[in-house]
Amino acid sequence: MPKRPGAETTQEDSLKTHKLEQLDGIQKQKLEIIPAIHNPSLKQHNKSVMRKRKFIRGKKKFNMDPKVGIHYLVENEFLDWRAKPVAEFLYKEEGLNKTAIGNFLGEREEMHLEILTAFVGLHEFSDLNLVQALRQFLWSFRLPGEAQKIDRMMEAFAARYCDCNPGVFQSTDTCYVLSFAIIMLNTSLHNPNVRDKPPVERFISMNRGINEGGDLPEELLRNLYDSIKSEPFKIPEDDGNDLTHTFFNPDREGWLLKLGGRVKTWKRRWFILTDNCLYYFEYTTDKEPRGIIPLENLSIREVEEPRKPNCFELYNPNHKGQVIKACKTEADGRVVEGNHVVYRISAPTPEEKEEWIKSIKASISRDPFYDMLATRKRRIANKK
Repeated sequence: MPKRPGAETTQEDSLKTHKLEQLDGIQKQKLEIIPAIHNPSLKQHNKSVMRKRKFIRGKKKFNMDPKVGIHYLVENEFLDWRAKPVAEFLYKEEGLNKTAIGNFLGEREEMHLEILTAFVGLHEFSDLNLVQALRQFLWSFRLPGEAQKIDRMMEAFAARYCDCNPGVFQSTDTCYVLSFAIIMLNTSLHNPNVRDKPPVERFISMNRGINEGGDLPEELLRNLYDSIKSEPFKIPEDDGNDLTHTFFNPDREGWLLKLGGRVKTWKRRWFILTDNCLYYFEYTTDKEPRGIIPLENLSIREVEEPRKPNCFELYNPNHKGQVIKACKTEADGRVVEGNHVVYRISAPTPEEKEEWIKSIKASISRDPFYDMLATRKRRIANKK
């Protein structure tokens, strides 16, 4: 049946009315939204939120890779690429990984050296004794592992301390040597793996003649010793500084056979060589070692062993017949001293034996921190 003309018109009018109502609604929404869009304070707020997010992203980047993070922050105009503002950021900004700070400050490029100087300059050491100043300094970042980086950072510290406290030491070399001696003393007194705890007399004796050939006041050295003995340094540990971290980049690792100390049986163990120590584990997946052999004062040599091929042994050339200072974990979890006068070890192949001997020799001879101290002491001696 054909539609009546009037009905068709009514439907069209109804549609038009509906569309007009929709347009009217849209217009009202626009009238509400447009002022908000053009509202300077709202725009500023949104901009501020976005900028904060970018800044947080920059800090996260820094904690993962400090150079990348600083580049991002400079590129996005959060930082000026000048020594002072970068140093202030590293010194004052919360939430930065202290290991990342240490790695960044330790770089040798000219700009990094300027930033290091500015960073150390933000510390106020006036009227602090050396231990108090070191406590403050070593809490602001985590010392990196590389000897050259540590050398630069301790050099900057010694210069700043002497600037803040003129007359305490004859030279920055004296301050540098004593600072290292204090850090080593802290390790010797408070590391449970170090059994030989140095008395105050030894600390005084090892620091004789470092003040431009003269001795530092005994009272000063005793006070520094007592301060470290009563309270160890607080070292930042925001990088998970555990045994797993220590073994992350070993000098060498692999399966070897080890001859027992008391019971002369051969046991297969997973060995890891790192940080001037030889660690051995029952399984590669173990997190805690079964034994730890510090390589300090030890030597290594090839030996003939009728029952096993490809053998070498670790021994103490200065104390023949004495038990080597080492420790091992018993089956019940107790940590006890080792029972080895020598550590006899067998490698799977002649090639692996040669590689292990070469790596262990390199580890024994490489003690960069003592090398650095020896260099400074020679410099002081030459000034006499």
